[in-house]
Amino acid sequence: MRGDYTRADADYIVPQDRASYTPAMHDRWRRLHARQRALAERDAASAVLAGLDRLDCAAAIPDFRAANRIIGDATGWQLVAVPGFIPDETFFAHLAARRFPVTRWLREEHELDYLVEPDVFHDFFGHVPMLLDPRFADFLQAYGRAGERAMAMDALPMLARLYWYTVEFGLIAEGGKLKAYGAGILSSAGETVFSTADPQVLRLPFDPARIMRTDYGIDAFQRCYFVIESMEQLVDGLVSLDFGPIYEAWRHEPPIPAGALLPGEALWANAISDHGRNDG
Repeated sequence: MRGDYTRADADYIVPQDRASYTPAMHDRWRRLHARQRALAERDAASAVLAGLDRLDCAAAIPDFRAANRIIGDATGWQLVAVPGFIPDETFFAHLAARRFPVTRWLREEHELDYLVEPDVFHDFFGHVPMLLDPRFADFLQAYGRAGERAMAMDALPMLARLYWYTVEFGLIAEGGKLKAYGAGILSSAGETVFSTADPQVLRLPFDPARIMRTDYGIDAFQRCYFVIESMEQLVDGLVSLDFGPIYEAWRHEPPIPAGALLPGEALWANAISDHGRNDG
């Protein structure tokens, strides 16, 4: 794993050490931000755009302390700098306490288009704007609280799929068009267009149980996306869900392959993207 873990405390928190970012790094951030913001204007959910406007982070790698004043006033969340990937139990504990871990290092120049693990651009540009939306902020805290039960029932992969297909690769229908709110989409130029516009992509209605049974890949664009009709649907779908019976029924079964359509299943096909092609 990348990142310096030698300075991490028991919760894997490290100083952001913003002074260590070089002028070249800030320039790289500006170029990444400009490219993704241009795509976001067309393809991102309204909550993402509103969050980006309030964070005003186009000029340089953001100062987490300054961002925390904005986020804290809006939803009570705080950012904590981490060196990279952290253990599941620590990650869930942070979310349950309304703390979002943000990787402190920035990708290299040759990684502008593809990165194997999250960096500060993915985490901040992709995730942080949505923390300013009270509905999504509540969803993410509820997700963190669900981690303890998933680990106790040996069902962590199922809960991880819910995060993957919402927080990382979620789509929402807004004003008759497909928009992205997932960080994995928003921080990738290629997937932003692919997820919202490609006519061959499998898009399904939001269904938490189906999501938790669906496999995913990490080395290519997703073969399947799930579409919510509103942020309220996302929150209500998690808060009202009894995870236990779903875990019991499916935790020992092989997951549904990504991109597979089950017998009798209907595609989600209620909107068009801003690219002008029918979706679904």
